[in-house]
Amino acid sequence: MATRLYTHPIFLEHITPPGHPERPDRLRAIARVLEDEAFAALDRVEAPEGDEAAILHAHPAEFVARVRSAIPETGIARIDADTTASPRSWQVAITAIGAANAAVDDVFEGRADNVFVAARPPGHHAEKTTAMGFCLFNNAAIAARHAQKKYGVGRVAIVDWDVHHGNGTQDIFWDDPSVLYCSTHQMPLYPGTGATSEVGAGNIVNAPLSPRTGSDLFRDAMQSRVLPAIDDFAPDLIIVSAGFDAHHLDPLAEINLTEDDFDWATGQLMERADRHCGGKLVSLLEGGYDLQGLAFSVAAHVGRLMKG
Repeated sequence: MATRLYTHPIFLEHITPPGHPERPDRLRAIARVLEDEAFAALDRVEAPEGDEAAILHAHPAEFVARVRSAIPETGIARIDADTTASPRSWQVAITAIGAANAAVDDVFEGRADNVFVAARPPGHHAEKTTAMGFCLFNNAAIAARHAQKKYGVGRVAIVDWDVHHGNGTQDIFWDDPSVLYCSTHQMPLYPGTGATSEVGAGNIVNAPLSPRTGSDLFRDAMQSRVLPAIDDFAPDLIIVSAGFDAHHLDPLAEINLTEDDFDWATGQLMERADRHCGGKLVSLLEGGYDLQGLAFSVAAHVGRLMKG
């Protein structure tokens, strides 16, 4: 087996306004860096279309209908100050969900050791009933529920190292001890959640980082809070909300990580996946808005996944 990559040309068709940081060029930058011969062994598969019913694992039907009705026939529609939709956005979002759920299928059915999903828009800000922060639906939450419903999985750990707190994932699993949600993120910063005091049903572990800090504090947060929580929880699957906007080049935040930090963190989570769940790890792209920082960080992340 090997590391599998899911992506699809349709992910370029979610169009955002000029100057918007969450833009199609993000995936073009990732595609270019993964063309390097170092990634020749990557198992590249076109993302499948998702099942719309899968959205209901994490979002109520009324909300799903509201998002669908917000999709414009032409141009760009604003959902909130940061979040927009264009004519193909529904199909794009459904395909992102299809890729995330297919990645779960792959690791449980033995088609891949681990999987990286290069999709957009991101998902971790999407709450049960609110699309926000560039996100329409919460791909990581839907994938976690898919694992539980299809494979009878008892415990899923979602680890979110995006520089922005995943308020949506926290909201969806707030009172559900079958899902562990761990987040490192800059604080204060959008969306304003993620204090250490926010613990849900004991299943929420927030490790906020102060602006202008870097590798040392990030690695300490992982080693002192996130990794012990994973070991205590002993998950059957690890899902990574892999945002790369804590990179020092990123324009939206002030955490100074390097590609080496993402390589290291990936390795740490792979060790926990090997220890607890037969290596089952699915990584979903979230943020990352400097194209060079994003590309180099994804290369480090995927390169480490491929080392097995």
